[in-house]
Amino acid sequence: MPIYEYRCSACGTQKDVMQKMSDAVLTTCPHCEQEAFTKQLSAAGFQLKGNGYYATDFKNAPAAKSEPSGCSSCPAMSGNA
Repeated sequence: MPIYEYRCSACGTQKDVMQKMSDAVLTTCPHCEQEAFTKQLSAAGFQLKGNGYYATDFKNAPAAKSEPSGCSSCPAMSGNA
């Protein structure tokens, strides 16, 4: 179930609430009981990090090329170094 962030515009109380996507939006503040509790827009709760992702993880993604970086006329890249 997703976790939604709410904030009361009357008293400033902030609270994270775990709700089903089909649940009604909360409007009553649990602290001051005013009808000023609103759902906030916040960032996603996960990040993709690290190098543990492979081309086979995403079937429609093009495979990464393993070409060396730099220009082909540079001595280090052409093998004339």
